[in-house]
Amino acid sequence: MNRANSLEDIKKSLEDNRVVLLYFGAKNCSVCEVLRPKIEDSLKDNFEKIEALFIENLVEINVEFGVFSNPTIILLIDKKEFKRYGRNISLNIFNSEIKRLYDMVY
Repeated sequence: MNRANSLEDIKKSLEDNRVVLLYFGAKNCSVCEVLRPKIEDSLKDNFEKIEALFIENLVEINVEFGVFSNPTIILLIDKKEFKRYGRNISLNIFNSEIKRLYDMVY
């Protein structure tokens, strides 16, 4: 999962990739720290064509995407938001919902 340091990084990724996953997290968030490696492994094993970006406490980006709590995961397809997950996320539900969308796109 690559780190996005600015809104321009995200815009470039959206231009270059059809499907982009944004993972919003924070250093002091225990859920973020436990969930992030699991999401990364799932993407690597099952959804290799999805570009994943990690955003850590960047207020400008959080405001742009309407993120008010961590962790928040947003899946964008063709620059449009298709799925949003917040706080407690079931990996089974995440994988099945992402797989359905992934199969439709690819």
